[in-house]
Amino acid sequence: MNWYAIGNIDDIPLRGARCVKTPQGKIGVFRTGENEVFAIEDHCPHKGGPLTQGIVHGKAVTCPLHNWVISLETGNALGADEGVVRTIPVRNEDGELSIALESLMMAAE
Repeated sequence: MNWYAIGNIDDIPLRGARCVKTPQGKIGVFRTGENEVFAIEDHCPHKGGPLTQGIVHGKAVTCPLHNWVISLETGNALGADEGVVRTIPVRNEDGELSIALESLMMAAE
């Protein structure tokens, strides 16, 4: 698997996010209050809202446009809403974060 360095975990506040632009689109990298890091596509499956501008709570993010809640673990919309965003493997090595480019390229095919 090819890993693409995206910065340090300290670049993302607790319960925060940052957007990483890749050739295959924008990826949201999220840090939970428990210091876990997840990466998913940065658009809500509902109307394409920027998930990195949403509120992170537990292992989920709430879209800022219409309050859809998306699981950071699975990419699935939670509750009564239906939809999914792609999850991206993320690696944390002593605070240095990387995402798996290979999965991005395979999904773009």
